[in-house]
Amino acid sequence: MSDTFEPVIIGFTCNWCSYRAADLAGTARVKYPPNIRLIRLMCSGRLDPTFILKALTTGADGVMISGCHPGECHYLEQNYKALRRYLLLRRMLEQMGIEPGRVKLVWASAAEGVKLAQEITTMVEEIRALGPLNWRNGESRQADFALEEGDHERERQA
Repeated sequence: MSDTFEPVIIGFTCNWCSYRAADLAGTARVKYPPNIRLIRLMCSGRLDPTFILKALTTGADGVMISGCHPGECHYLEQNYKALRRYLLLRRMLEQMGIEPGRVKLVWASAAEGVKLAQEITTMVEEIRALGPLNWRNGESRQADFALEEGDHERERQA
């Protein structure tokens, strides 16, 4: 059995660009680490920051947010909203003593499967170097990342 730390990363992806980039990477057989669990959102601007905090508090070692390139959002300017939330959240996490590198924002169009795979690989390496987050006080690192009913309701209202 290996003692190498394998991080768990949650990836919130935009339906129109980055989720399709991940799909393209898969169909093109571009390899990237299996450490990321992708969750599809209609838009990165719909990502409630509490989802990121929930992922980190329930066992994730890092979170990747990905969406359309600025100026190319299918919902006009919602990725700018995601950018603002991301910058505020990183500052808040830093004040809580969490390394800001544990949360990353990536822009990837539907045609950039290779780029997204490279970003995932880079993030896994960066989180592996940081080590486990250990917010759960020694509890099992296996977490159920299924969104609860109340979380779905908050996403619809965002």
